Amino acid sequence: MVDPGQPDGGVYEWYQRGLQLLAARNPAAAATLLERAVAAEPASRSVREALARAQYDAGRYRDAIDSFTSLIAANPTDDYAQFGLGLAASRAGDLELAAEHLALAVAMRPDLDHYARALRGVRARRGLAEELP
Repeated sequence: MVDPGQPDGGVYEWYQRGLQLLAARNPAAAATLLERAVAAEPASRSVREALARAQYDAGRYRDAIDSFTSLIAANPTDDYAQFGLGLAASRAGDLELAAEHLALAVAMRPDLDHYARALRGVRARRGLAEELP
């Protein structure tokens, strides 16, 4: 018997539909669908990364931090996960965590200018916060 609350198809279809929803700028719906996919296939790196992106785009920064952290736990040299964690931490207001992970991403991929720009931005914001009384 099919669970009426379960989306049609299998994990791959949920993943593909989640990516389509992300591309259509509907990250909240994408996150909901991708959460189901991660629950069904927790070892899938690509599904977990798509979920982290959807959470970030939906403004669920703490959830995105958790998702990117799990990707890093599985592969500490994943520069994209380091970058994503840094961006999510920045949006969540944790500038120390953001600077740490963005610096790691930059060290891993110094050729990616957007990594370096994000790090400079966080360091500037952190410096301004330290100057406030």
